[in-house]
Amino acid sequence: MPRMSNATMSFALPPEMRDYVAERVASGTYGNTSEYIRELIRKDQEEQARRRLRELIEEGLASGEPVELTPTARRRLRA
Repeated sequence: MPRMSNATMSFALPPEMRDYVAERVASGTYGNTSEYIRELIRKDQEEQARRRLRELIEEGLASGEPVELTPTARRRLRA
């Protein structure tokens, strides 16, 4: 697998948010601002995946009466 290079991204934050990020980094929980932002993005990705799973479960529950998954039905689904 080819190695991906890190790309720089710039964005503006209001002073209150900038100070908050600086405090989180200064607390020692994160080594730098980039680590903090990457962690926020990872958490958001996980939340989006959980949300999608909940949507799929709800969709399945609302799709009608359950049907037993017999070996014959399984073969049909695979075909």
